[in-house]
Amino acid sequence: MSTALMVLQIVISVVLILSVMLQSGKSAGLSGVISGGQGSFFSKSKDLDSLLNKITTVMSALFLVIALVITAIAK
Repeated sequence: MSTALMVLQIVISVVLILSVMLQSGKSAGLSGVISGGQGSFFSKSKDLDSLLNKITTVMSALFLVIALVITAIAK
């Protein structure tokens, strides 16, 4: 059981990292100054951004819950 939860935790971690990396930036701060106006030219679809946002939210909640369960099982 513990091994299966750890494997699931790793899979969720990879999906969470990918969903964060695929999200478009907000062009704020130093990165927006360096890139200039190219963000609007290469912008992604709003549907994809909202889907990635939902995936990130769900995966982070699952990550937290599974981390707590693994900790509870270990004691």
